[in-house]
Amino acid sequence: MFAFIIRRVLQAILVMFIISFIGFALKQNVGDPVREITGISVSAAEREAIREKLGLNDPFPVQYGRFLKGALQGDIGQSFFYKKPAMDVILSKAPATLELVMVSSVFIVILSIPMGIYCAIYPRRFLSRLIMAMSSIGVSVPIFLIAILLIYVFAIELNWLPSYGRGQTVSVWGWESGLLSLDGLKHLLLPSVSLTALMLPLFVRLIRSEMMEVLETEYVKFAWAKGLPRLRIWFVHAFKNTLLPVITVGGVQIGTMIAFTILTETVFQWGGLGFLFLEAVERADTSLLVAYLIFVGIIFVVVNTVVDIIYGLVNPMVRIAGMK
Repeated sequence: MFAFIIRRVLQAILVMFIISFIGFALKQNVGDPVREITGISVSAAEREAIREKLGLNDPFPVQYGRFLKGALQGDIGQSFFYKKPAMDVILSKAPATLELVMVSSVFIVILSIPMGIYCAIYPRRFLSRLIMAMSSIGVSVPIFLIAILLIYVFAIELNWLPSYGRGQTVSVWGWESGLLSLDGLKHLLLPSVSLTALMLPLFVRLIRSEMMEVLETEYVKFAWAKGLPRLRIWFVHAFKNTLLPVITVGGVQIGTMIAFTILTETVFQWGGLGFLFLEAVERADTSLLVAYLIFVGIIFVVVNTVVDIIYGLVNPMVRIAGMK
């Protein structure tokens, strides 16, 4: 198992190196940060002097080497717009996005497991057909349309919930959280439901299909023949083995949800990483763009590595196959 973990960690380091290289290469082709900093009133000579001062005229290998050296020390560069370390800007916005993804993940787990199991056990009932029909619609409808519909119904027509912003936040050891205030929870509800609607149909259909497949296996039929209680067969014998592919897909989808927060945060004016990314693109703040890509890449890599390790602990065959 130790060799399996070391192998996965080394693969994660290699992936992060590739992500950093791609991100830094894109930095050279996204706008002109000097123009965004100085505006149109600054002369070409002054702009060139600023470019020289920022090291933007150095060859690509020199700039990338300087970037890697700083990254190993936790410095990914200065944000041209905010005039402070790019990673500090990212970390200041990360709580908003991470809370949005965390609450949405909780909603997905709470809803998808009972719905998927029910649809697998009673596939011909009306409620099962209704759930599957709604999941098909949910997969097809773009997330920004769902967000706009939620705003129209609950914020404009019913006036129950706020339509934009994070609301009141509470600082806990430097973490600005909206989970600890009623106003913050109200502002969080619509964006999290919108993001949940994006991933919930996928998990319902996945759990249903995997559960139906497991229910047809020989050991489940043997459990029925032994006269075991049906709840034990469904939740201990069947659902336990359904979890393996769900864990794998869930790990990947967490990173995907962080990427999809760009649309959600834009509609709800949610001050997180997605909204920050769009602002950085508009301002050609390339250092901030690279920091965003690396931060999201780290989350992807860490989550997938942890999922691989958990999968290896649950299923020894994965460890054996991984060592070949």
